[in-house]
Amino acid sequence: MARQSFIETRGVLEIAYRCPNGEPGVVKTSPRLPDGTPFPTLYYLTHPALTAAASRLESAGLMRDMTERLQADPELAGAYRRAHESYLAERDAVESLGTTFSGGGMPERVKCLHVVMAHSLAKGPGVNPFGDEALAVLAVEPAMAGILDKGRWAP
Repeated sequence: MARQSFIETRGVLEIAYRCPNGEPGVVKTSPRLPDGTPFPTLYYLTHPALTAAASRLESAGLMRDMTERLQADPELAGAYRRAHESYLAERDAVESLGTTFSGGGMPERVKCLHVVMAHSLAKGPGVNPFGDEALAVLAVEPAMAGILDKGRWAP
């Protein structure tokens, strides 16, 4: 993992997702770093190809489109709220930070595809609708072979 990232990996509890090629793709981190600093991001995208792809989708405006649909679709908003609640419950089971902030803008907006994609990869399809959607876009790209299972994420 340290080879994959330019940042120091701190507070890692486990590898939450391995790519089909065996490389780590997502880590589950402690809600508090070893020095005591709160770190509310439970799932952290670590694979360089996935982080670059998430950044590319963000730059293309996908988050804005997702947020607009979130505001207009009560069923989608409910699914995203459930993803937020699931994220909080799992993080609080490790250690409560006493906050309802989860990450990625949940549940009101889509602010960070890295967070929602990491959540989907860690928990599997059907938990985070926007993570699933972003992964479906990426899974069909030839560059994602060995990193994402096309059969699991593509529609």
